[in-house]
Amino acid sequence: MNLKNGSILITGCSSGIGHCVALGLARRGYRVFAAARKADDVRALQAIGLESVELDLADSASIHRAVDEVLSRTAGQLYALFNNGAYGQPGAVEDLRREVLREQFETNLFGTVELTNRIIPVMRAQGGGRIIQNSSVLGLVALPYRGAYTASKYALEGITDTLRLELRGSGIHVCLIEPGPIESRFRANSYQAYRRNIDAEHSVHRERYLAMERRLVKAGAAVPFTLPPEAVLEKVIHALESRHPRMRYYVTAPTHLFAVLKRLIPGGWMDRLLAAVGGDGSK
Repeated sequence: MNLKNGSILITGCSSGIGHCVALGLARRGYRVFAAARKADDVRALQAIGLESVELDLADSASIHRAVDEVLSRTAGQLYALFNNGAYGQPGAVEDLRREVLREQFETNLFGTVELTNRIIPVMRAQGGGRIIQNSSVLGLVALPYRGAYTASKYALEGITDTLRLELRGSGIHVCLIEPGPIESRFRANSYQAYRRNIDAEHSVHRERYLAMERRLVKAGAAVPFTLPPEAVLEKVIHALESRHPRMRYYVTAPTHLFAVLKRLIPGGWMDRLLAAVGGDGSK
């Protein structure tokens, strides 16, 4: 398959990483299907010249409609899938109601796996393809007050590693991209989820939530080493075009650092470091 003429479906394209990667790959010659959850965002993507479909990862019917629409436009073929769509649910673990945790997993894991499973038979039939999963530094290490998101990304890492082993010899390459802090609307969306689902006023973590709120609403980069989304685009291009793509692509200095430290230092030391980095939720 000619890579530059390949088609790719990307989820979560309304802003941030997904938006940047969709535009960057379209300029590079890919046929991009930029998916977004809201109809207004789909129209906005179409207005800038991208093919776009409505896709809500928390809704099985939406996933099936989107896949059917994309495949109808591509004569049943799809070179690549970039599973980027996700959001972060802040909050202490003891403040996470069951339905809130389930909602996080519906989008960040269950929907992603369901979408991937719809695409795998297509790639098998055409003799190959690329599946790229957008994980996080929080798929490698945990930080306080990010338990729901961290759990969903740890789960995504595990199921992706399993999928890669199961697809050996099929011609389908499976890669994980693990960004650290990236310029996006992630914090703004997380703040909305926090306000919607966490009863901060009656929590024993109330004071630390106040610090977390200041971080989530802060303008500009909230943490050091934040990079623009183009840093992720560079890794996606390599994962799409290399004859031997990597299993994992680390993005930003913190991700590289924590990946190394997790292998080298004792667990207790790592806990102290992670508590210092994000102990009060303000970092």
